[in-house]
Amino acid sequence: MKEPTHQVAQVLAKRTMAPNFDEKKFAREVAAYLLDTGRTGQLNSLARDMVKERVSDDIVEVTAVSAHVLTDAVRADVRAQVERLYPNAKQIIINDRIDANVVGGVRLEFPEQQLDLSVRNKLNRFKALTT
Repeated sequence: MKEPTHQVAQVLAKRTMAPNFDEKKFAREVAAYLLDTGRTGQLNSLARDMVKERVSDDIVEVTAVSAHVLTDAVRADVRAQVERLYPNAKQIIINDRIDANVVGGVRLEFPEQQLDLSVRNKLNRFKALTT
């Protein structure tokens, strides 16, 4: 019987918070587990559940999607936005991803929500108001 994904995520999330956490070793172990149990298709949902689990421990992880590499000033702005949304966060982890479709600005992706501060989103909203 397979364990529910959220239970696996809970165990794995706790492991990521251990002292002397080794990311490469952890990634190999998770990959081996997923292959062994035939659950490779669940990688994205498992990762999302792990991030949600860490939020319950006041560790917030966000992916900042931008057209360009994030500058220190933009990282500080992202951190400030996350602190407003999660005032009890003890730790904020900012991952970044480059997407040329963003045009400008940044889109913040959380496990269950998205905050779109991109130029494209602002243009789309303006376009919707004018048509």
